Parts: sequence; structure tokens; C-alpha cells
Amino acid sequence: MKGIKIILWTLWRIWFYVLMAIPILIMFPLLVASISTDKGYPYFFKMARIWSKFILFGMGFYYKIEREEKLEPNKSYMIVANHTSMTDIMLMLAVIKNPFVFVGKQELSKIPLFGFFYKRSCILVDRGSSKSRLEVFKQAQKRIDNGLSVCIFPEGGVPDDESVELDSFKDGAFRLAIEHQIPIVPITFADNKKRFSFTFLSGGPGIMRVHVSKVVHTLGKTSLDRKDLREGIRETILNQLNRFRNGN
Repeated sequence: MKGIKIILWTLWRIWFYVLMAIPILIMFPLLVASISTDKGYPYFFKMARIWSKFILFGMGFYYKIEREEKLEPNKSYMIVANHTSMTDIMLMLAVIKNPFVFVGKQELSKIPLFGFFYKRSCILVDRGSSKSRLEVFKQAQKRIDNGLSVCIFPEGGVPDDESVELDSFKDGAFRLAIEHQIPIVPITFADNKKRFSFTFLSGGPGIMRVHVSKVVHTLGKTSLDRKDLREGIRETILNQLNRFRNGN
């Protein structure tokens, strides 16, 4: 019985990567055309949302979204969320309608096929390089000037310790938000770790709950406010995680 479960889990995990590839192959010419110019990115984003929903539903995941506030169309935001799973990318695309770009680690660009578009549509960062971190700010400014939003997982990656519910936040997202005076959208993913964690033989189909908290405005804030802003938003996400865990 245990052997059968391991086989089923393995096939289910492989199916995830198959689902990632199918829409990309079908839409390949349109995807390439849409990322060839800055003006084409909103069309790429629409196709990315189709791609994300195809994967989520194909894996047996269905999401339920709570929204405290609707985002204004054609407005730039800094979007932040807890990070526990590869499905965070897909779920974020499904939840947020405003076109945005991810700030993500360079390593994901090595994934076959997915990586081709990832490195051409996202802002890549080498966390060990101060030069790379500086380039992130330049690239983010360019995207914001083009009317796009930016999404960062402020933990800087998935916590190594499985018992850590929410790691400490890094400054990058909050520095960018203050520098560009754009509002911050805190988002809480309650079930992604349970559904599809980085532990191979784990997870399964089911609900993915999402809470979109009230927008936090940065107008008038300076670098002196960065720590309070960072810790306040971390507290907001942590409170929502505790609420979901307690069944509220």
C-alpha cells in the first residue's frame, strides 16, 4: 500500500510539470511575440493567468479568495505574500488582475521551457550580489514607470526550517514601495504548503485559501518608516495565517 502511494505521489508531481509545459507549448508563438516589446507585456500577463489557472485546476486545486479591498485598475502596487510553494507563483497570477512582474531568484530560470519566459518577463536577482540587488531597483523603476505592479516574496525564499510559519522579512519590497510611493498589498496564502510543498512526497488536491488585506499606503513615508512598515505588514500576514490555522 505504501509503495502504491509513493507511485501515485510521484506521478502527481510529474503531472505538475506536464501541466506547466502544455499551455506554454500551445501559446508559444504568442508568448514570444508578447514579450518582445514592453507594450506587449499586458498581453503576456493575460496568457500567464490562463497558464496559472490551467495548472491549478489540472492539479485539483481550487481557490477561495477573501478581499478586504479591491485594487484599482491601471494602478501600480507592491504586492507581497508569504512563500511556501512553487504554486505561490500560479496562485498569485490567478488572484491579481493588475499586470505585475515578479522579482525572483535566478535559479528558476534554469527550469526547461518555463525558464525561457521567466528570465524574460521577471526581474531576476542574485541574492549574493549587491550589484544584482541594485539592478533590481533600476528594473523595478522601469516597470513601474510603464504602469506595472511588482510582486516580491519578502522572506527572500522558502524558510529552511519546516516549523517556521513566517520567516523574517527583508527590506527590498518596502524600500521600493517607499522610493516609488506606491501602495503595498499584503496577501496571505493559507494552504499552499499543505497542498504542494517542496517536500516531494507530500501534498494533494484541495482548497487553497487566499486573503487579500487592505492596501497599505506609502505616500509621504520615508526610509525612516521602512522598519515599521515591514514589521507591520509581516504582522498582518502572520495574523491571517494564525486565523486560518484556528479555523476562523
